[in-house]
Amino acid sequence: MNSPQARTREAQSGKTGFRILAYMSVGIAAVGVVLPLLPTTPFVLLAAYFASKGSPAFAVWLEQHPTFGPAIEQWRHRRAIPAKAKLLACSMMVISWSMLVWLGFPAFVLTVSGLCLLSVAGYLLTRPSC
Repeated sequence: MNSPQARTREAQSGKTGFRILAYMSVGIAAVGVVLPLLPTTPFVLLAAYFASKGSPAFAVWLEQHPTFGPAIEQWRHRRAIPAKAKLLACSMMVISWSMLVWLGFPAFVLTVSGLCLLSVAGYLLTRPSC
């Protein structure tokens, strides 16, 4: 049987993993603010999720952040995605798939990746915009 101390250590190590994932996600989101090809919103939402599991103080900071906070709030309350994020994500998917075609990937790869990208685009486009 696990002792209470062992369970506490296991819970703490799980929180540390979520905390690390939250910091990594917000770091990637911050890079996305300055790099036009990297979408920010999905990484902000991931960071908010991981922070809520591993670092409540960091989760509050994210929710109150002037840049990241509104996207988190819109997602939590309305499951809404900013129109700009939808446009950027769909554009990047079209460019990525076009590059696969241009580079001569096999039809199987084009079909599978195309279906996956279409599914993601369909999901994005059916969410409300904010």
